Amino acid sequence: MLYNWLYPFHTDYSFLNVFRYLSFRIIYAAVTAFLIAFVLAPQVIKKLQSMKLGQQIRDDGPKSHMAKSGTPTMGGILILFAVVLSTLLWADIAKPYVWLVLTAILGFGAIGFADDYLKFIKAQSKGLSPWQKFTAQVALALAIALVLYFLPGYSTKLSIPFFKNFVPDLGWFYVVFAVVVIVGSSNAVNLTDGLDGLAIGPVMITALAYTIVAYVAGHRLMSDYLLIQHIEGAGELAVFTAAILGASLGFLWFNTYPASVFMGDVGSLPLGAALGTVAVISKHELLLLMVGGVFVIEAVSVIFQVISFKSRGKRIFLMAPIHHHFEMKGWEEPKVVVRLWIIAILLALLSLSTLKLR
Repeated sequence: MLYNWLYPFHTDYSFLNVFRYLSFRIIYAAVTAFLIAFVLAPQVIKKLQSMKLGQQIRDDGPKSHMAKSGTPTMGGILILFAVVLSTLLWADIAKPYVWLVLTAILGFGAIGFADDYLKFIKAQSKGLSPWQKFTAQVALALAIALVLYFLPGYSTKLSIPFFKNFVPDLGWFYVVFAVVVIVGSSNAVNLTDGLDGLAIGPVMITALAYTIVAYVAGHRLMSDYLLIQHIEGAGELAVFTAAILGASLGFLWFNTYPASVFMGDVGSLPLGAALGTVAVISKHELLLLMVGGVFVIEAVSVIFQVISFKSRGKRIFLMAPIHHHFEMKGWEEPKVVVRLWIIAILLALLSLSTLKLR
C-alpha cells in the first residue's frame, strides 16, 4: 500500500524512489512484521490467559508435557495479523499474486480459528471433524488453484529440481497438483507443531528460502541466467514471505522453550498453506519437499504409523509424529527441536543450490 500510495510522488520527492527497490520493501516487511508481533505479543498472551484458552495435553504423551497444560494457545492470530498488515503496507497490492497469498493465509486461518474455537471456547475436545477440516481445506485450495489456472499468462509447466530441460506441462491436472501441495503443506506444518518452537523454526527457514526463490523467479535477468521459469510479479511474494519470517521471529521470542504461548491451528494451518501457495505460484512446488523436509518427515511418520497399526496391529514409532518418538526415547525437548532445526537449515541450503545445479 505504501508503494502504491507514495511511489507515484517520487518525481517530486526523490527519497520516495526507495519504494521502487524490491529489496528495500522485503527488508522492511520483515522488520515491520517482527515489531508488530513482538510488541503486541504480551498483550495477546494476557488476553488469551484471561479467556482461559489453555492448551490441553494428551494423557498418553511424554510426561514432561503435563507442565504445558494451560499454556495459552491460538497465538497464531498474532502471526496472521502481523503478516497481513506488513504485506499490505509493503507489497504492491496491484499484483494479483499478493491477493492470492493473502486469501490463502486468511482463509486457512479461518479454518484453523474455527477448529480452535470449537476446541477451546466451545469446549468440544476434537474441534472440527477431520472430514470437515479436510473438505474446507480442499475447497479453498481448489478456488486458489482455479484462479491461478485461468489467470492470463500463468503456466501449468512443472519445474523439476536439478533438471533444466525437463519441464512437463501438466495442463488441467495442474489444478489437482496445486491443491495437493497447498493442503499437504498446511497439514504437514500442523502436525509438526507439537514442541516449543519446533514448527515456527522450519517455517522461518522455509520462508527465507522462498523469499530468495520468489525474488529470483520475479527477476527477468536472474531467472534467465539460472534457467528457471520467470513469473512476472512473483517478486512481490518475497515481500509476503519476508513478512512471515519477521512475524515468526517475533512469535518465536515467546514460543521458545519453555513456551509462553502456542500458535494453535489458527497459526499452523495458514502458515503451511501460505508456504504451499507461494511454492505453487513461484513454480517451485517440488522444491518444497526438500526445503520443507522436516514437515515432510513429520507427516510421513504419522502416515506410516497409521498404516502399520491398521494393517499389522503394530506401531513403527513409540509415538507419532516422530518428534514425540525421540522424546519417548529420552531426548530432551530442546535437543529434539534444535536438531530438527539443523536438519531444516541443511535442507534449505541444499534446496537453494538447485537454483544453480541444473
